[in-house]
Amino acid sequence: MGASGLTPKRSLGQNFVVDPNTVRRIARIAGVGPGDSVIEIGAGLGSLTRALAETGARIIAIEVDDSIIPLLNENISECENVTVIHADAMTVNWNELLQSHGDPNTKWHLVANLPYNVATPLVADILDDVPAISHMLVMVQKEVGERMAASPSTSAYGAVSVKIAFWGVATIEGVVPPTVFMPRPNVDSALVSITRHAESLATDVVPNDLFRLVQAGFGKRRKMLRSSLKGAVTPEQFERANIQPTARAEELDVHAWIRLTREVHQ
Repeated sequence: MGASGLTPKRSLGQNFVVDPNTVRRIARIAGVGPGDSVIEIGAGLGSLTRALAETGARIIAIEVDDSIIPLLNENISECENVTVIHADAMTVNWNELLQSHGDPNTKWHLVANLPYNVATPLVADILDDVPAISHMLVMVQKEVGERMAASPSTSAYGAVSVKIAFWGVATIEGVVPPTVFMPRPNVDSALVSITRHAESLATDVVPNDLFRLVQAGFGKRRKMLRSSLKGAVTPEQFERANIQPTARAEELDVHAWIRLTREVHQ
């Protein structure tokens, strides 16, 4: 790409942000500064990495593409508060990595321009398994972002919306046009902020029990719950949870799903 001779890899979903105003905007929205610890996934050429470093926060930049790491290191060579790690964000042991770069009480921010093909599973896995990451600001395909932050009874609301609502609060902080990327994607992107709840919404519910029930409900989202959850939820359990069996999955907020899970697994 340009003088570097590098070409973005389709297999890795690489779309590099090349507009300096955009990366500064992302760093500003992330709200990080001196004393904060930040994980950046997919550092690429380092444009966002540099913008984050300018805030004074400590940055751990993750990049999977070994062919781009020399250029990344060159581009952030003046940033003493950045550590580059060659790793795959989908397979790295996050808890081990974070513990090696902080103490057990460190609360991490995650900031990332995520490849469209891994955005949803990666965000979901981190929410499930990495409590040390207390806040995320991720740039994802606009449609994906709308699903992450969707409210009940909207077309975008689905299983991932419930999962994210169980762990935290998601909001869309802005839209990013294709023109700031190289190569240009075919769709707009969205900046989604996810702040983890300070306390669990339900300490007496096993998260995986809830998520399995949600997946079953949304697996047949056009059907009433008495049909989509047939064999999993009895009429009595619907009644005790104060949920109409004639409702559809997208009508239930996370608290309703928690009540239903509690009845099924008590």
